[in-house]
Amino acid sequence: MVNAPSFLGYNRLATEITANSTDYREQIDLSTDHELPPPSAPLYRNLFAPTQWPSAEYMPNFKPVYSDYITRMGDISIYFTSLIAEAIGLPPDAFNKYFDVDQQHKLKIVKYPDLKELGLWKEGDDVNLEGQGVGPHKDSMFTSYLLQVTQHRGLQVQNLQGKWVDCPPVDGTLVVAIGQGMEALTQGVCMSTTHRVLSPAPGSGPRFSVPFFQGVSLDAEFDELNDYENGGGVGKVPEEIKKLRRLVVERNGGRLDDVEFTFKGGDIAKTLGEATLRNRIKSHPDVGQRWYPEILREMREKQRRLEEERKGVDGGNERQIPTGPDLQTSGGKAVEAH
Repeated sequence: MVNAPSFLGYNRLATEITANSTDYREQIDLSTDHELPPPSAPLYRNLFAPTQWPSAEYMPNFKPVYSDYITRMGDISIYFTSLIAEAIGLPPDAFNKYFDVDQQHKLKIVKYPDLKELGLWKEGDDVNLEGQGVGPHKDSMFTSYLLQVTQHRGLQVQNLQGKWVDCPPVDGTLVVAIGQGMEALTQGVCMSTTHRVLSPAPGSGPRFSVPFFQGVSLDAEFDELNDYENGGGVGKVPEEIKKLRRLVVERNGGRLDDVEFTFKGGDIAKTLGEATLRNRIKSHPDVGQRWYPEILREMREKQRRLEEERKGVDGGNERQIPTGPDLQTSGGKAVEAH
């Protein structure tokens, strides 16, 4: 992956960071193939590129199989979002304006080594020791679809009470996660899924999974996404639908979430593409250091200032972070992708 500014390709073990901690997984990132962008294109267009496919000499069926899977899942994901739109009182094509004709979708093939293989557990240690396969996070855009290949437990989702709930594999199914873009555009009705993966138990072997991430147009502008009062975004979600969501939250005593809702623009990110690029640099600092050192340096400096401010306000103590659009109002703002 470090060889390409597109963040596509193989990512070796323990080089990705989530929630400021190392993820103990290795993976290959694939996507819908695109031509290299011209020099005049916005910097975030570097995310559109040919995938670094494994050599056909050694794996002749790899590219045909996974290219077909990405295409099929792209069609399924767009159809599924039309069903979401109808379910919450919007036209079925409400989200279509955010899909490009040659829409890029992404897919990962992920291996999570068990704790013994990682060297994080040895004989005599607590067998219930937890390791971070991937830390708590929300996916960025609309919807994601996870194929759990092996029978390991490890995937967990966080409920409204802030408790982690196992999501065990079920044969013949995909796990669907809602992204922050969907939450923002639906004014908080479709809540983004906070989830994580724990490393497999010692000696249980590696866990494999294949998550598919629905793409959206990176040229979409945050100002337009937010302006549903004037025809922007997907339009206003009916008040009776938003009321149903508020009732669910109230019955559960509110919403606790370990991950801040961060799908927003601001004085730096004006488009989804700019926000997505910064997110990728944050998650993969080795790629950022090679291809985007100035952005990485600016992001680290901003993070340092925020940590200093937090320590000054909270005395260094951790605190619960509020998340998501405010369902008591007309809806939240779309915020920078994480």
